[in-house]
Amino acid sequence: MTATADPDLIIRVAAKGDGVTADGRHIAFSAPLDRLNDEGGLIKGPHHVEPPCQHFQSCGGCSLQHLDDESYTRFLTERVAYALEGQGLEAELLHPPQVSKPKTRIRASLRAAKLGDQFKLGFSGAGSHRIVDLQQCEIMAPQLFALLAPLRAFLKKASRRKHDMNIEMTLVDQGIDLLISNYEPEGLEQREALSAFAKANGLARLSVDGGYGPETQWEPEPLTVTFSGTAVSFPHSAFLQPTRDGQQVLVAAMLEAVGDARLVADLFAGLGTFTLALGEDQKVYAAEGARDTIGALKMAANHSTRQIFCEHRDLFRRPLSVEELNRFDAVILDPPRAGAREQILQLAQSDVDKICYISCNPASFARDAKQLCDAGYKLRQVWPVGQFLWSTHVEIVSSFSR
Repeated sequence: MTATADPDLIIRVAAKGDGVTADGRHIAFSAPLDRLNDEGGLIKGPHHVEPPCQHFQSCGGCSLQHLDDESYTRFLTERVAYALEGQGLEAELLHPPQVSKPKTRIRASLRAAKLGDQFKLGFSGAGSHRIVDLQQCEIMAPQLFALLAPLRAFLKKASRRKHDMNIEMTLVDQGIDLLISNYEPEGLEQREALSAFAKANGLARLSVDGGYGPETQWEPEPLTVTFSGTAVSFPHSAFLQPTRDGQQVLVAAMLEAVGDARLVADLFAGLGTFTLALGEDQKVYAAEGARDTIGALKMAANHSTRQIFCEHRDLFRRPLSVEELNRFDAVILDPPRAGAREQILQLAQSDVDKICYISCNPASFARDAKQLCDAGYKLRQVWPVGQFLWSTHVEIVSSFSR
């Protein structure tokens, strides 16, 4: 019997992270070339490594820490290739994945709650609402993780029993931006305690949200994030790429896809990650549905020498029409996980020469890519990017042309 015919052999990792045997069974936390024994236990193979984090399997953050580098990069490649294959597509060139390094995540969303005498701060447990009280994290930037211990001590005094709080931490130019949601300070004393905590821990900004939107408690100087040398003000909860090295890979791939196009549209532009990376001789139209976000980009563009026109526009309700799109030499789009079905319908009918589609969801990307290819576009290149290390998530940069 050959190895590939052994029904108990794990031959690949499926999209949700389970290993799959040769006869189609799904086995959680298994790696390629692991094997099931007669009792149903797992005999670890050469691609199964010791997970570096003590919270592995209990924490919902990193479900693939048991894979070696070879198996993990293969998994990311197959996530993209199989999604395209499901739509009958294949890229002319599928690049090897670029994977972010450990301890480089610059943003994190956590939960905190007091349960009896215990106070927990961390990620949600795997497949549950239970909070894993983080004592170790192999993905967060060290500056973020170092804040957990003092934050846990502070919130334990301020929290109410069985009252979950949501914590957002982001590294910006000035340091850590911290937002505590589902919490409202009671009285002047608690507000002063918040400011004292922020000052003592060197925070760039501390905000709370009791249900009516973020309220800044501490911000010694206005927060910014810098893209390609341009500082952009950072609104509360604005979107950033999760790692700086991953962002550089996305930008480099986008620049290759767009090339020397003179007039470019950046749709779902956000704070300008891609808009501001384009050359100063390229004219850019940037559209974004979040008002605060596009306002920050517009202000930055007005203070730069770049030729950028910004518009607040809901591209789901009001996508650019074929006539509007035909003005551009290239279109960049970076939609949310659901994809950009409405905008793709218009793009498919347009004469735009180059399209660079950036996606965080292989399934919606493949669906939209099918629409473009059916209209005559060719899927030239795909760059998989693993910014969410050891997870099943993969981001994609792609280039289409007629």
